[in-house]
Amino acid sequence: MQGLGLLLLLPILVALIYGEYINVSAFLIPCLTSFALGTAFSKKFKSYTKLRLKHGMLISSIAWLWASLIGASIMFLSLDIHFVDALFENMSAWTGSGMTFFVNVEILPKSILFLRSLEQWMGGLGVVIIFIGILIRSGTAASRLYKSEAREEKIKPNIANTLKKALQIYLIYTAAGIALFVLVGLSIFDAINLTFTSVSTGGMSIKNANIGFYQNSLVYIISMILMILGATSFTIHYKIVKTKGKALLKDVQFQLMICLIIIASVIILLTNKMISIEELYTIVSAITTTGANVINPHELARWQSSSLIVLMVLMLIGGSSGSTVGGLKLIRIITALKGMNLTVTNLISPEGRIINTRIGGKKISGREIKEASAYIALFLMFLLCGWIIMTMYGYDPFTALFDVISVQSNNGLSTGIVYGGLPLPLKLTLIFLMWIGRLEIIPVLVLFRTIGEIFNPKRRINQFKNDNSQE
Repeated sequence: MQGLGLLLLLPILVALIYGEYINVSAFLIPCLTSFALGTAFSKKFKSYTKLRLKHGMLISSIAWLWASLIGASIMFLSLDIHFVDALFENMSAWTGSGMTFFVNVEILPKSILFLRSLEQWMGGLGVVIIFIGILIRSGTAASRLYKSEAREEKIKPNIANTLKKALQIYLIYTAAGIALFVLVGLSIFDAINLTFTSVSTGGMSIKNANIGFYQNSLVYIISMILMILGATSFTIHYKIVKTKGKALLKDVQFQLMICLIIIASVIILLTNKMISIEELYTIVSAITTTGANVINPHELARWQSSSLIVLMVLMLIGGSSGSTVGGLKLIRIITALKGMNLTVTNLISPEGRIINTRIGGKKISGREIKEASAYIALFLMFLLCGWIIMTMYGYDPFTALFDVISVQSNNGLSTGIVYGGLPLPLKLTLIFLMWIGRLEIIPVLVLFRTIGEIFNPKRRINQFKNDNSQE
């Protein structure tokens, strides 16, 4: 809360640089409120050293929601916008979903545009991860918080050094992206915002036509490289230098991502008899769950059904675990497929035969296979619920499915049916899907379960009895 309160004041500097006469209090009130509450809580409550994973999940769930509420408050106070629309906009930015309700973003103050890009950049690495990487020393608490944001990979032996190294890598790619965009002719403001949204795989643009505004193949290529880097595990980035690039080529998730890009390109090539750089960009944007587009949503809706299904599959799968992407993650797909193969192999093998399943030379356990399969089933269940709700409001089932997949996978590609005129229940549904998609569902379910237990009278009576018996 303290960190958010300070960092979200940065857009005021942008306003000063560009001479915008913004309502400074629109930034100060929410940010100082967040900082003051965080300071008050830190003084009121002692630090809890026995932090369990469920506590980390509670913290992460509330932190992402709080970050979106603070951003929404800033937009609500500075723009003529409904609070739910502002919440959608900020949840979309923080989670890297990249969808927007603004019809004309180019008339927005540069401070607000930078706010959205900054949120995407921070959200790409992780709201909680950024702050524990800077502020918290290594230990059990840092480890639990790290896992609570759906991350397992370690670059260094301890979590604090892992996070600092990840942040260093992120900053290097960000600086490189800004420099490259400036070299190909973009203004410094455009270069910063475009880099923030590309490397974070956020995709929310400062232009109405998104990346298509620039009509520049070099801009497209740099953006695609940044998206692929953002969709690759930070652990692999760290190993690239030590292995002179061999770690990247040997990474199973990176190999599958490139294969899927090639397969999707071939399918669209066979469908359309040609593939342009705009279509390739859309494919890369889908698999990396960036959602940046060079094709108008209404034009995308006119693509052949087979091509749109290919994009849906790519959005659903997503990129590597331990990266900035959403979706199911490549490693879960690989693990689930390995589990299917193991099941069939066991059925046809002699009794007593021990079969080891490996991914990239690493042995995977039956528990990992079950967890991957269970998560995929849970993800699809929520996806189905969101799709049913969309169709209940009369939207075409095919385009509704495309956009719901995009929202829950934190992608942002759209057929144009997600806009500010949606009914309020649909807006809230999409906000919820973005939230659970970024946190990978379980932390949010833990939060709801905890709230349910707190307000359950029977549970409170039983807890009181247990406490008395222990005394």
